[in-house]
Amino acid sequence: MTRPIAMVTGASSGFGEAIARRFAQEGWNVIITGRRTERLQALANELEQSCEVSILPVSFDVRDAKAVSTSLNDISEEWRKVEVLVNNAGLAVGRNSIDKGDLEDWGRMIDTNIKGLLYVTRNVVQWMKANQLGHIVNIGSIAGKEVYNGGNVYCATKFAVDALSKAMRVEFIPYGVKVTQIAPGAAETEFSLVRFKGDSEKANQVYQGYKALTAEDIADTLWFAVTRPAHVCLNDIVIMPSAQPNSYTFQKN
Repeated sequence: MTRPIAMVTGASSGFGEAIARRFAQEGWNVIITGRRTERLQALANELEQSCEVSILPVSFDVRDAKAVSTSLNDISEEWRKVEVLVNNAGLAVGRNSIDKGDLEDWGRMIDTNIKGLLYVTRNVVQWMKANQLGHIVNIGSIAGKEVYNGGNVYCATKFAVDALSKAMRVEFIPYGVKVTQIAPGAAETEFSLVRFKGDSEKANQVYQGYKALTAEDIADTLWFAVTRPAHVCLNDIVIMPSAQPNSYTFQKN
């Protein structure tokens, strides 16, 4: 296998799908992971045919430490030469204040956004250390820079991603592994549909009156970050819609 390899978590939709597509279009082989097996397989089939690259779909829930470890340990040696790991799997659920918070929602966000990122990184960075080469990109959020009303636990998880990205940058530098965090503002994907638990009316209202970021915007930014020269590392990138100056202000038409 002579092509470079990228691994993208949460690749069945949104940012993850767009990022996987971009790598494939650029001639990379890609490991795509997620919970929705049928979507992963359909994406793999499409990209292999259209881009003439190899795609390895691996289905697991990042919240399950054992499943993460077992699934990644089953990957063959030739696929372990991962040059770029994109920790994209994440979600927001609910907009309740803390006193009215849903414990199940809290658990889903903490287990996915923090623990899931840690579980995947802990396994894949071993491969990168062995190869003395790699670049980890963590998908954070403007919510990891500024707290907004109703964001509480989601913001806390993304503040953790911000801190973990800084820690990884320090800890992995002896092994030639770069670390970048990309922190987007409002982006029109399935994000709000998940947050509002399938209520499409509420989800659509989030993006009315201005032009939100797209998944392709994030893929473009990420591609720029991972294609810098060897001596350059973009530690932290905040990317916002022009209409959104911070986590809670929007200039709408």
